[in-house]
Parts: sequence; structure tokens; C-alpha cells
Amino acid sequence: MSAGAPAVLAQGLTKRFDSFTAVDHLNLSIGRGEIVGFIGPNGAGKSTTIRMLCGLLHPSEGRAQVAGFDVDREPEAVREHIGYMSQKFSLYGDLTVRENLRFFGGIYRVPRRDFEERMRFAISMAGLEGRENALVRTLAGGWKQRLALGCAILHRPPILFLDEPTSGVEPEARRRFWDLIHELAAEQVTILVSTHYMDEAEYCNRIALIDRGKLIAIGTPSELRGRRLGGELLEIDCTPLGAAVKALTGAPGVVEAAIFGDKLHVVLSEGGLNAAGLQGFLGEHGIKAGPARPVAASLEDVFVQLVSGMPEQRVVP
Repeated sequence: MSAGAPAVLAQGLTKRFDSFTAVDHLNLSIGRGEIVGFIGPNGAGKSTTIRMLCGLLHPSEGRAQVAGFDVDREPEAVREHIGYMSQKFSLYGDLTVRENLRFFGGIYRVPRRDFEERMRFAISMAGLEGRENALVRTLAGGWKQRLALGCAILHRPPILFLDEPTSGVEPEARRRFWDLIHELAAEQVTILVSTHYMDEAEYCNRIALIDRGKLIAIGTPSELRGRRLGGELLEIDCTPLGAAVKALTGAPGVVEAAIFGDKLHVVLSEGGLNAAGLQGFLGEHGIKAGPARPVAASLEDVFVQLVSGMPEQRVVP
């Protein structure tokens, strides 16, 4: 990979399964040492994209280069320069911690002279000192997660693909995992990590929002939060929330209404309902509501707004 060249480059990358389009003409460029979050709901096409970039799936159309190698024509070379961690951690539960590390060290062809030092590093990173001989199936989710990351970087790859690595892991373990990701990025490792947790996007240098196979936005967290939502964003306490969304759907001036925790977020444009009239409008529909107040847009607000404008399309994961 030449200096200054993107670590990951995709141009018109597309994957079809029969009549279903899983990834639809995706364009993406990731620089060396950059952390890019691939954010979207389950079934959005995140895993399919990562598998193509890892050389595990042939693109139906378009092209991609990873570490300077073409993913379709040079998949073996691509795999020698990447680490890959799937959402199931890719570990063997009936093997011990040490045995898993030896197995992956063999797969990645880690030189014998380097293996013991790299294994000690992986064990320390996972916080598993003294548990080297424990069966992996007995470990808690956070330990399995960090061990899987250690296995994926035994050969010190310059590029890491992490496919929903924090799915089903407790919040404290998720945060510790992101600390490890940033430590790796500080050493100029390029990382593409997919997740459906919007809060994790804040830890990334840039965020790529994907839905139904399409890349719908990309930028830094602050850039995406600064997008105009088509009106004023308001938050309102009301109950029942489902009935409130139904009442506001299609109401004059209502661009979007969505449930956020125990509250409602509503985007209002000019020429229809305003903030002062929102409480009364809901009351007329039998919904108990407090006063509406302006709030700053979150990444989830931006994502909901962008997705609401997309046409329906079936996509396989």
C-alpha cells in the first residue's frame, strides 16, 4: 500500500443475491489509522459489505481495494493484511484461551519466534492473566470479546474489520473494548467497525450510515448531528407514545415523529403546527402531553430522518 493511498477504497460496490440487493453501489474511502463506524439496523447490509472487503464474498458489481489489493482478484493477499472479528467472536468454546491463540496464530502464520510475545500481549489485553488454561465457553462475554480481538491482531494487521463485535456485551465491557480500538488506531491501524448501537458511533472518527443496502450519509459525528432535519426538533413528554406518533403522522407541518426512550421527538416545519400548539393538538386526540421544548439533534434523530425518506426495499443481511 503506497503512502497516502486509502487503506480501504470501494467504488460502486454492489452485492446481489438473486433478485435481492444487499449492498447497492457503495462508495467508501478510509484513511490509514482512521476509525470508521458502519452504523445501521440489522439487515442493512453491513455484514455483507465487510465480507466483500475481506475477500470472503465476490462483488456482483463495482470494485474495492484493501491494503492496495483488489478484493475480487487478490482475496488471499487481502486476507494476509487484515484482521477480521465477526459478531460471534469466532472462538472455539471447547478449547482453552491458550489453545485458541495457538490455533489463530497458526492460521495467520505468526512466526514461531514472535508467537509467545504476541500471545502474552493478547492475554494481557484481554485481562486473562492466570486464566490461560480456562475453556473459552466458561468466559464472560467481555472477556471473550477482548480475546477474539487479540486473536484477530496476532499477526499485527494494518487493517481491522470488526463486524458488530459488541453485540450482546454489557455496557462496561463495550466501553473497555472501544478503549482498545482507540489504542490500536493510535498505532496507525485502520478500523472499520459495524454496529447497530448509535451511542458507539460517538467513538468513531467518521460514521457511515447505511440502510437497505445504501450508504445514506457519511461524516464526523459533529457533521452528521449538524445536518438540517427539515425543521425545528422538539422533545415532548406524552402518553401513550404509540398513539401520539399515530396522531402526528401526516399532521400539518409535522416532518417526523419518533419515540426516543420515554419521550417523543417531533420535527416541525413552518406553515403547520408550531411548538406552542403541539400540546393542545395531542390533547385533542386524547393524549396527555406536556409542553414541547427544543433539543439538539442526536445521531439517531439524523438516522431516522434520513431513513424515513428512503423507498421500501427488501435486503438480505
